[in-house]
Amino acid sequence: MGRAAEILGVTPAFLRSLGAAKLIEPLRSEGGHRRFSRYQLRLAARARELVDTGTALEAACRIIILEDQLAEALRINEELRQRR
Repeated sequence: MGRAAEILGVTPAFLRSLGAAKLIEPLRSEGGHRRFSRYQLRLAARARELVDTGTALEAACRIIILEDQLAEALRINEELRQRR
């Protein structure tokens, strides 16, 4: 967790708050350490951007979830278009 926080320029508490908000759920190592994927780190970085501009954490998490759902829907639509 410490290394992930360092990479993103946030505190470990910020990353824990993203977990509590259900935005990211890191895997755990055998020793119990949190392990973040690159995708989770990208989500955390986006959350930091939004929070830094004054968006509340819960709202930032919801925005990110909606952005992710929209991107997936657009990807599926494009895939279906190409099949025609």
